[in-house]
Amino acid sequence: MVCPHWLSGILYNPVRKAFTDRLAVLRESCIRESSVVLEVGAGNGFFTEALAGSARLVYAVELQEQMAQKLRKRLSGNPGSHKVKILTGDIAAIDVADGTVDVGFLYYAFHEMNDPEGAAEHIARAIKPKGILAVYEPTVEVSRRMMERTVALFERQGMKREERRDRFFTRFALLRKE
Repeated sequence: MVCPHWLSGILYNPVRKAFTDRLAVLRESCIRESSVVLEVGAGNGFFTEALAGSARLVYAVELQEQMAQKLRKRLSGNPGSHKVKILTGDIAAIDVADGTVDVGFLYYAFHEMNDPEGAAEHIARAIKPKGILAVYEPTVEVSRRMMERTVALFERQGMKREERRDRFFTRFALLRKE
């Protein structure tokens, strides 16, 4: 179930900010200053804000128009906001040009996809050869088996698993496009 826009305060709040080292997550995801990033499930900007300061260009995909409006508001005045292109809609129906993205970044979002196969296809196509896909999912909503199915979807799209681990709150997979 997609987090409704009226509950967006749970996505960006002081407690989450205190317990999530966003820059460490971006480093783990292989995001560099030169990276073009496809962020799927941008929400109201918890990671988009950090990406704006850490990457060359960010395609922030958000399904809900109301959430995208909150994202625009959060980024207004942010010095890196000119590097963020907000795309509103379902990633399974949005075409980002093939092979233009260095890193696909999915943080607590893939389990909410209505069309996981279509989403995996569009995301994988957008990633350059040798590019990275970083997938983070919440352990309370995504079982190990579900995470393995997600990884398998991307492997069928030409991605190769490089890392996979579970932490207390988060399941993580890092894949590279072959």
